[in-house]
Amino acid sequence: MKFYTFEIVVEKEQEDEGYSADSPTLPGFFSNGKTIEEAKRNIREAIQQHIGSLLAHNQQVPQNE
Repeated sequence: MKFYTFEIVVEKEQEDEGYSADSPTLPGFFSNGKTIEEAKRNIREAIQQHIGSLLAHNQQVPQNE
């Protein structure tokens, strides 16, 4: 099993009660949640699904150097 590490950024949403999360390694890829913990959990699940799809289609997984 291979492990990947991605930096994530969680920020308070300007016009909502929740938080947004994104990864600079995956431009345009984001998630959100009502709490910081929920936003982090949601972005992790979204990244796992995205990586699974990339691997299933024999595509390269982007990584920071």
